[in-house]
Amino acid sequence: MQFDNKATRIRLFDFSSPQMRAFHMSWFAFFLCFFAWFGIAPLMKVVREEMDLTKAQIGWSIIGSVSITVIARLFIGWLCDRIGPRYSYTALLLVGSIPVMAIGLADNFTTFLIFRIAIGIIGASFVITQYHTSIMFAPNCVGTANATTAGWGNLGGGVTQAIMPLMFAGVIAVLGCTETVGWRVSMFIAGAVCFLTGIAYYFMTQDAPEGNFKELRESGKLPPKQSVKGSFLHACADYRVWVLFLVYGACFGIELTINNTLALYFVDYFDYFKEMDTLKAVGMAGMFASLFGLMNIFARTLGGYFGDKFGDKWGLKGRVQWLFVTLFCEGLALMLFSQMSVLLLAIPTLVLFSLFVQMSEGATFSVVPFINKKALGSVAGIVGAGGNAGAMTAGFLFKGSLPWNTAFLILGAIVTCCAFLTFMIKFTQEAEVDAKTDHEIAVQRRNDEIRQEKSRPVAEVLGTA
Repeated sequence: MQFDNKATRIRLFDFSSPQMRAFHMSWFAFFLCFFAWFGIAPLMKVVREEMDLTKAQIGWSIIGSVSITVIARLFIGWLCDRIGPRYSYTALLLVGSIPVMAIGLADNFTTFLIFRIAIGIIGASFVITQYHTSIMFAPNCVGTANATTAGWGNLGGGVTQAIMPLMFAGVIAVLGCTETVGWRVSMFIAGAVCFLTGIAYYFMTQDAPEGNFKELRESGKLPPKQSVKGSFLHACADYRVWVLFLVYGACFGIELTINNTLALYFVDYFDYFKEMDTLKAVGMAGMFASLFGLMNIFARTLGGYFGDKFGDKWGLKGRVQWLFVTLFCEGLALMLFSQMSVLLLAIPTLVLFSLFVQMSEGATFSVVPFINKKALGSVAGIVGAGGNAGAMTAGFLFKGSLPWNTAFLILGAIVTCCAFLTFMIKFTQEAEVDAKTDHEIAVQRRNDEIRQEKSRPVAEVLGTA
């Protein structure tokens, strides 16, 4: 589907245009989903002690947390093409918030695992975020827009590592309750905020620059819903989609795995935490683990930004080449981190690894919008599902007797090898020409807008920005 009036710039302080409202609401909604999705991870020490969980059971909870998201992302991409991102996001937030709040009802491993699996539904929010910004922003900045909204959303994975232990401690202090009650109340609060955000998304956004899908179809500005029939199968038939599926599994899949394991990895594998009581160990490990996710505030944006710049200079081929560089460096950095046994050395190595894994994600989705514009939702859904498929596969390394540092080393080697898959992603000469033409038109529009703004009074410009 083609859309007009896409934004040619990202104006962060613009909250009035539909493009920037979608930008801000989509990253914020994804942030909250990510926060709730992995909110239990930094509290797993408490849950493990309460329910007497084994290493294998913790491994299954890691696998379960990302498994259903594979299916959810495939479905939500298909749904976006049909009903639009506004309805899709609203429904996902309202439904997905229920298991987040309800996990507090778990009283044994079986019920805990069921709720942990169900919570993974909200991970499909990523696909809607990428879909919404892809149809709102022009080719000259779509990579940066996609990377920034996804990166700031992924930031929730880092923030939750630091905030959930604080919320947990605060609930215990304020309510005077036990640790058993404290983690349950904390998760209920996270789910309730997601529910309220779902309502806000419905009223504060629209599907496309010119309006909602329903109204655009009724006015004839958008093809009827039946016209997208078969788009999912068409996307499935493109081998490049499955290459990106594997590539995204090697970057976002690794990030999900790290989010699920890092706090517990610090507690179990570094002597620094051995003599601390439970509350302090959970808080300190969560604080250090949050550094990994907090890099999303700029790292993923860099991946998309340089993807746009490489595309500007070398076309679609340049975007793919940049993806290879980031993914290759990610694998090397993960192998290096796996060999760190001293916390003072592990932290900077973790930050370096985080930089490359998140730039790889941004670089991936600077390529995705150019694979198949007519089936954008389906392509985004399949590639996004690859991230969770990668995390689910990686989870099996953490449920057996294999030491976790060895598991990280193996994953690093696999990622390094996956980087070479990017050389399989090819574009026709026609696609290169179309992308170049669209880019030049977008740049011209952006320059015209800038000239018009310079000719208007400053107060008027600020009033419409």
